[in-house]
Amino acid sequence: MADDFDAEQKRYLEGFSHGIAAIRMTGGLAGGGTAPAHAAEPTGPDASHIKAQDRTVKNGGKLADQEKWKRAENPFDGHNRLIAEAETGKAPKPEDNFRWRYHGLFWVAPAQNSYMCRLRIPNGILHHWQFAGIADLADAHGGGYSHVTTRANLQVREISPEHGQPFLDGLIDLGLTARGAGADNIRNVTGSPTAGIDAQELLDTRPLAKSWHNHILNDRSLFGLPRKFNVAFDGGGVLPVLEETNDIGFQAVEVMEGAGIEPGIWMRLVLGGITGHRDIARDTGVVLRPKECNAVADAILRVFIENGDRTNRNKARMKYVLDAWGYDKYLAAVEEKLGRKLERVDPAHVKPRGGFDRYAHVGVHAQVQPYLNWIGVVLPVGKMTTDQMRELAKISRECGDGQIRLTVWQNFLFSGVPDDRVAEVESRVAALGLSTKASSIRAGLVACTGNRGCKFAAADTKGHALLIADHVEAAVPGLDVPVNVHLTGCHHSCAQHYIGDIGLIGAKVTVSEEGDTVEGYDIVVGGGFGEAAKIGTEIWKAVKAKECPGRIEALLNDYLEHRTGPEETFQAYTARRGPEALKGLADARLLEAAE
Repeated sequence: MADDFDAEQKRYLEGFSHGIAAIRMTGGLAGGGTAPAHAAEPTGPDASHIKAQDRTVKNGGKLADQEKWKRAENPFDGHNRLIAEAETGKAPKPEDNFRWRYHGLFWVAPAQNSYMCRLRIPNGILHHWQFAGIADLADAHGGGYSHVTTRANLQVREISPEHGQPFLDGLIDLGLTARGAGADNIRNVTGSPTAGIDAQELLDTRPLAKSWHNHILNDRSLFGLPRKFNVAFDGGGVLPVLEETNDIGFQAVEVMEGAGIEPGIWMRLVLGGITGHRDIARDTGVVLRPKECNAVADAILRVFIENGDRTNRNKARMKYVLDAWGYDKYLAAVEEKLGRKLERVDPAHVKPRGGFDRYAHVGVHAQVQPYLNWIGVVLPVGKMTTDQMRELAKISRECGDGQIRLTVWQNFLFSGVPDDRVAEVESRVAALGLSTKASSIRAGLVACTGNRGCKFAAADTKGHALLIADHVEAAVPGLDVPVNVHLTGCHHSCAQHYIGDIGLIGAKVTVSEEGDTVEGYDIVVGGGFGEAAKIGTEIWKAVKAKECPGRIEALLNDYLEHRTGPEETFQAYTARRGPEALKGLADARLLEAAE
């Protein structure tokens, strides 16, 4: 009988059967999906999630499809089935695409008919042999290149279905994993890129990031959240980790005498960062000892698990629970989980933290260890070929301490390079077609994958980013301060366009009465991070991609002409000039071109 159906019909029936199974497991077809009265009390690691789903249905809510998929077949329980189906070479069904993400694999069709694998690299630090090993895996199972992400991570693309599990197995052989790197889970744990080598830092984040990474991996109840979740540790060094863009940020601070608690190094807790939804994490007033970070983060997550929205994916992040409850109520629920009060301190008793160096991720910088340096390598919007990766690993082994430190700026650092080997490193990097030096525009250039590799993106962000950099270097040679330009392809804002000095988000621009469109961007200005954290202001909508370099040129030339001096940042200039004056720059440019 099955032979009477064509491939498309079989696929539809498979999806239909999975849907029926999901509906049955989430309360049936009638009565708004109320749970059966005889249902047993949930037990096991998924119990808190099932109870949260049940409460949602009982209160009249309709579970999002992803919640039904999780319940119909937990992605970890379904792993062997996923492998068997992938070995046939066929693309996954939507629900299985979601389940594969629990294992780090993302089916990215129609942009590419293949998987992308995103890893887990706590604090973004790899040994040289791991870095070279990933290159070998990318050759054997992927497209022969990798990208550094904005979470100090690596992703490998063009992995065919039957190569997915062998790639994951290869990661295990390297002492790495991709478990929980996607879907409704805690993403890669970030920490200060210069941890342990920065003279300014207050605390080395590496042990904290690794401990939290292992805490997550060894507790299945922390998988399957209402939506994805980000955690970052900042040690107070010169190179920011952008912890204010995370759901949870831990900031090393020095508490002074008179605060009512023991003076010393504590971790300040900030909550609710999600720049794609135009919000920066806020200081809660809570401080904790570094050894308490795991317990407090765990409690924060469990409150989110129980109370996050499981009906509307657009409102399912922790920010929206904080918005609905307020910070005091949320922290009270966290304290109830912990069984104790959290310490709070007046900001007046916290010593000001050291400032950031916006060039610290590029070029040569002295380490706290005498006669040693870290060297930041510039990558073209995060991309490296596997041949480059293997040679970079060799440079790290022969000239440094053998580590590769990835940064949130889509590049990496060599560390432990002796003074007398710096010139050799710079020369060998240049021979690979890369650089340890960058112009003011290229040093802060960030771009998401774009529509070459992501189905959500409305524009070729990486390609357009490089065109913008080329244009600005030629047209604005007097730019003498770093200006961050972030290009993101869609509302997910993987490149965090709202915190760039200039941020671009992909948009389709209508160019004819018939509705024809071309790639373009909405443009915001004045965003910032760290001590200048701020969400940017939109000044232009639906600008054709080919016009964006000229618009950015106009902004930068106006900045150089009207700034009070080199000490006035681009962010401060945009705030002083105001959005209306900046919007007018486009009209002036068009008028000039017409003349």
